[in-house]
Amino acid sequence: MFKRSSGKKNLVGLDIGSSSVKAVELGRKGANLQLLNLGFENLQTDTIVDGQIMELNNVSNVIAHIFSEHQIRTNRVAAGVSGHSVIVKNIVLPQMSTEELQESFSWHAEEHIPFDIADVNLDYELTGKSSETLHVLMAACKSDKIANVKQAIQLAGKQPVIIDVDAFALQNCYEMNYQPKAGEVVALLNIGAATMNINILNGSRSVFARDASVGGSQYTSLLQKELGLSFEQAESIKRGMPLPEGVEPRPIQPIIETVSETLALEMKKTVDFYRATVQDGEGSIQKILIAGGGSKLPGLAEFLGNRFEIPVEVFDPFRQIEVDGRKFDPDYMREIVPEMAVAVGLALRGVEA
Repeated sequence: MFKRSSGKKNLVGLDIGSSSVKAVELGRKGANLQLLNLGFENLQTDTIVDGQIMELNNVSNVIAHIFSEHQIRTNRVAAGVSGHSVIVKNIVLPQMSTEELQESFSWHAEEHIPFDIADVNLDYELTGKSSETLHVLMAACKSDKIANVKQAIQLAGKQPVIIDVDAFALQNCYEMNYQPKAGEVVALLNIGAATMNINILNGSRSVFARDASVGGSQYTSLLQKELGLSFEQAESIKRGMPLPEGVEPRPIQPIIETVSETLALEMKKTVDFYRATVQDGEGSIQKILIAGGGSKLPGLAEFLGNRFEIPVEVFDPFRQIEVDGRKFDPDYMREIVPEMAVAVGLALRGVEA
């Protein structure tokens, strides 16, 4: 986590979500970034449960298939982790030397981690300092979670070289595409099938990040339950398709908004946490950018915009990346673009200067 790639060899950014696997490879042409390869494949239901890969062979087969189908020859992979096994926190420590910080950090971090310190992988980054204090961004992840992800990648015959935090990969993608200014406070939401990654940034500094257990699959489940639909039917209704024949007509929007309310509540909790922890003078959130499969839900951006009374936009992870329309079908790209932000952020680790 946090460690920088040398930038001399490309990486494939591999986002292993609870419902699908996304892969992105980027390259440089002069000063410009280009999309070299892109792959997307759905996973079988219950392959990943509560962030844990239950069916390693299924995941590794999907990874291997994406690489072979799209003729991706790069074997080095950057993957991400998220969920309740990941702890991200900004902490303030007394002023000390770099060597002292390195030696004592696990001891300082222990009070902020609800797991046994021996069971986690720990990393940190110095984000600011004064004459008396150090401001440090801490990331910790349970070691068995990292081992689980690495094993799936290795079974596919690929080499996991970086394990990052999804919220930071999202931030990496945002910084490159949107070039934020200092003092510009933006909330990034990556709404996956089971988890929503939230990262509030002031300029290019993460001031508050957390994961919430809410996502697109909750819409599908509630539609199935309320309307007596199959999983596939509920998924299509969620995307704005009409009710299938034989299903009693009834308004869909109240069902959808029940889950959107839960999502908005988690966002409100995060905003409240942010306000309680930031220093005086830290700005209010000026904009929300939404990514992930859940961001494609019709009307969600408007719903959140009305709820929080700030602009809400769909995140474009290829805003500053050249995409060859002859190689990548524009219609297909429009469909999957919102889901690729974490994979793009991970792939950027291989092309950073």
